[in-house]
Amino acid sequence: MAKGTLEKEYIKEIFETTKHLIKFPSNRFWVDYDKGADVLYVSLQRPQKATNSKMMDNGILLRYHNKKLVGITILNASKRNGDSLQ
Repeated sequence: MAKGTLEKEYIKEIFETTKHLIKFPSNRFWVDYDKGADVLYVSLQRPQKATNSKMMDNGILLRYHNKKLVGITILNASKRNGDSLQ
C-alpha cells in the first residue's frame, strides 16, 4: 500500500472513532494495545495501579481506584466489533 493511501486510511479510522472518543468521561486518556496478548488497555487517568477491579462476563475488566473508574481492559480486543459488548 502506498504511503499516501496508508495515511488516508489512518486518518479515516481516526475520524470514525472521533465521535466516540470525545464522549469519554475525561479529556485525557491513554490507550495501549498488546498485540501478542490481544488486550486493549484504556486508562481514563494517568495509568496507575487499581485498588479494585471487576471482571464482567464478556471479558471486559473494569479497573477502579477507590470507587472511581480509572481504566478498562478489553480481552480478545481484535475479535470484537463495535456493535456489541460480547
